[in-house]
Amino acid sequence: MYLKNTLSQHRHALLPQDARYLGSNAIDEVARFHAVRDKNEPTPLHNLPALARRLGLGSLHVKDEGYRLGLGSFKALGGAFALMRLLQEEAAHRLGRTVAVSELMTPAIREIAATMTFACATDGNHGRSVAQGAQLVGAKSVIFVHAGVSDARIAAIARFGARMVRVSGNYDDSVAEAARVAAEEGWTVLSDTSWPGYEHIPSLVMQGYTLMVREMLDVLDRPPTHVFLQAGVGGFAAAVAGSMCLQLGEDRPHITVVEPSRAACLFESARAGRLHKIAESQPTVMAMLECYEPSMIAYRILERAADGFMTVEDDDARAVMRRLAQPSNGDPAIVVGESGGAGLAGLLAVMKDQTLAHEIELGPSSRVLVINTEGATDPELYLRIVGRSATEVLKGSTA
Repeated sequence: MYLKNTLSQHRHALLPQDARYLGSNAIDEVARFHAVRDKNEPTPLHNLPALARRLGLGSLHVKDEGYRLGLGSFKALGGAFALMRLLQEEAAHRLGRTVAVSELMTPAIREIAATMTFACATDGNHGRSVAQGAQLVGAKSVIFVHAGVSDARIAAIARFGARMVRVSGNYDDSVAEAARVAAEEGWTVLSDTSWPGYEHIPSLVMQGYTLMVREMLDVLDRPPTHVFLQAGVGGFAAAVAGSMCLQLGEDRPHITVVEPSRAACLFESARAGRLHKIAESQPTVMAMLECYEPSMIAYRILERAADGFMTVEDDDARAVMRRLAQPSNGDPAIVVGESGGAGLAGLLAVMKDQTLAHEIELGPSSRVLVINTEGATDPELYLRIVGRSATEVLKGSTA
C-alpha cells in the first residue's frame, strides 16, 4: 500500500524547534561527541550496480549501519549521544560553568555521572546504545523490555552493565512503564519517542542519527533522487528526512516512509491527517519497527518532509535479508537484520508496480538510497531466516 502525502504541511519548512536539532550545526555537535567513542569510523556505503540495473534504476546505494560502533545498529548514534549531552547539561548546572566534551571522561564529571540513572524502553537496539553510553561515562542504566524482545537482545544490552526489567505487553506498554517507574525513582527517562511536554530528550536522540546523513552526502557524487526510510515510532525516518531537507533544500530527494503492514502507525496517521494510535495486531518479524503510536515530533517532521508512506509485509523483509546475503555480479553481500532491510523492501515493492514507480519518477535516471539500519542483532533468528550465519555470509562475500 502506498499513500502520497497530501497533508496541508507537506513540503513546508520544519519548525524552528525541530530544525535546530537536525541542521549542519547540530551535526557538528554530534561529531564532537562521536569522536570520543571507540570504533567511531563512518559505516560503509555500498554500491549495488547489478541490482540497480535489474530494477531499471540509475544507481542504488545501501548505507550499512550494521557496523556502527560495534553495536550493529544506527541506534548506537542516538541514545548514547543523548545521554552524554544530558550529562554535560547536568554537570554544567552543578558546576556553574560550561563543560567541554573532552571533560566527560574526567574523574570530576564521572563522579556526577555516578549519581545519575537513565531509564528507557527498547525493542533491543536503543537500549543497547543507552546502556553503552551509561557505561562509557560511569552512569547507571535501567532498560525496560517488552514480552516480544528475545533473550539474545536482552543479553546484548545486559553486557554493558544495565539492569534489565521485563514488562508484559508490547513496546508501547514498556514505554509507559519506564516513564512511570522513572518518575517514582527520580531517574531520567531517555526515550526515543516523544509526547506532549517531553521533546528535548527524544530530539537529542534524533540529532545523534544525523551523523549518518553527513557521512552519506560526503561520499555520494550527487545527492540521491529517492530515499526509502523504514519507521517504527518514526525518529530515524524523521531525523534523516528532516536533515536532508535542511541540507539539500530544493535538491532534496523524494522521501518514502516504509512500515510493517502490521504496525503502520505513521501510515495510518498520515491517512487520518493527525497523530493516530493504532490497535495492536499480530507481531511482525520486523520487531524493531513494531510500534503502534508515532512519536509526536517525528510525525510533525514527516508530515512536512515525507512525500509518501507505504507498508510492506513480513515476507518482503525476509526476502531482502536472503537477497542481500548473496553476492551478485559485483554487488557485495550485506548482513541485514529483520528490520534493517525494510526500506529496500519498500523500493522493491514499488518497482513491481510500474504505474506507481512512474508516478513518483523512479526510473533509469534515479539515484536511490536506502539504509540498512541493523545487522544480525539477533544471530539465531538471522540464521533461521537466511540459512547461514552473518559470519558465513561475510566470508562468502570476500572469498
